Amino acid sequence: MKSVIIGAHLHRTDIEPEAAAIPVAGLFLSAIEVADDQPLGDRDLLLRVASARARLLDRATFIAIRYGFSVHTQQEAATKCVDRIDRWRELLSAHRDEVEMTLKVAASAPATRPDRHAFASGGDYLRALQRSARAVDADPSFRAAVERLLVPLAVRSRWLRETSSVELAMLVRRADLNRVRDAGEQLRSEFPAVPFLLSGPWPLEVFADDDHQ
Repeated sequence: MKSVIIGAHLHRTDIEPEAAAIPVAGLFLSAIEVADDQPLGDRDLLLRVASARARLLDRATFIAIRYGFSVHTQQEAATKCVDRIDRWRELLSAHRDEVEMTLKVAASAPATRPDRHAFASGGDYLRALQRSARAVDADPSFRAAVERLLVPLAVRSRWLRETSSVELAMLVRRADLNRVRDAGEQLRSEFPAVPFLLSGPWPLEVFADDDHQ
């Protein structure tokens, strides 16, 4: 048997009975046990993990671990996580009452991907990709409204850019979730022609990699 790891949690009671709990250096990893020969891309397994994630988040905020991380023993889990345990403990203690929400909107002018063959080195190409992504943004009036309505409700927020879309990631107090959803409805009312998706709550993912929390 192998254990597919879902997230890192402060307490065992944040996990059981929704998933198995693996103790690691004072924290606990939530996991779903599956047969060694079960493919991680199996649709039924993906649905099981997604369902468990939702139930776990209802119990307490946790740090999401990228899907596909699996272990066979507690010692293997400890070895793989040892470099991150202290950071995870700090984040879970500081943000236990907070969750992530995301707003995704199409870019006003999608970036043109640079031609790989026009660059002498891979480094030059990657830097051109980064410059291209930085040029992507949402409609200015819509972004201003987001900054006015949503950003003040977030403990922390960060704009993320892709080649064809822009995403606002927010760290939000659980007590403010309804206010965030209401702000989303106000945005929809003010900008009926702008398609966007406000989704969540999610476990800590974007902000779990933030060194400036």
